[in-house]
Amino acid sequence: MSRSAISVFDPDRSPLPAVVHQLDFADHQSEVPVHVHRKGQLILTLHGAVTCTTGNEIWIVPPNCGVWIPGGVSHSAHATPNARLNYLFVEPGAARLPEYSCTLSVSPMIRELIDRLAREHPDYPVDSHAARLARVVLDELAEMPHEQFNFPISDHPKIRAMAEALTIEPSDRCTLNNWAKRLAMSERSLARLLTRETGLTFGRWRQQLHLIVALRELASGQTVQNVASELGYESVNAFITMFKKALGSTPAQYFKKRNAPMNST
Repeated sequence: MSRSAISVFDPDRSPLPAVVHQLDFADHQSEVPVHVHRKGQLILTLHGAVTCTTGNEIWIVPPNCGVWIPGGVSHSAHATPNARLNYLFVEPGAARLPEYSCTLSVSPMIRELIDRLAREHPDYPVDSHAARLARVVLDELAEMPHEQFNFPISDHPKIRAMAEALTIEPSDRCTLNNWAKRLAMSERSLARLLTRETGLTFGRWRQQLHLIVALRELASGQTVQNVASELGYESVNAFITMFKKALGSTPAQYFKKRNAPMNST
């Protein structure tokens, strides 16, 4: 049987400012259970996709971006079977990185340097070439812009129930009024609660989930047609219109700009 990804490497055994571990999920279980470590963690996809859950948010790791999780924050993950990832672990205080979870754009140069560090032993000497590469990576990461690829889910039981139902069945097209009836609330009260708990309107909240699912499935090799159907869109064009309005380009253009493969057939 394949092993859990967290059983093969303990980043906290290294006192170095930055260490990288590469994982191929063809050799490991796709579900990574809830865990925590001292070091912060940047998750980068080389192939496929991974979805992370931290506290009250779900994150997708899209092409040319990385999800940053500070040290001490409990998190779990689910990877597609074709996923291959680089995990950059950062010692607390070693870099000017956010104290909250977020998505960072990662330049091609930094991706290559992180991939180079993945080939180094996790106990490389502090005066070595690897140590100098690590310092450049940490300095550059502090300058990388943030992206919004998260789906807020809240601790409130009614919002949590909605989120769990929609993540299981993202094609669910129930209106806010339908949801209000299911949750024994007025539509106005549910709208206020959702905005207060997530910062988003119902339409924007569900669209954010659709973007996360779409990016994950497209990166895993699903076709645009299959993803549009999975998300309940009446046509491929309607799905592409939503995607372009949210991210500024069609799915094919989005993945091409990031030099990431996508199944267009």
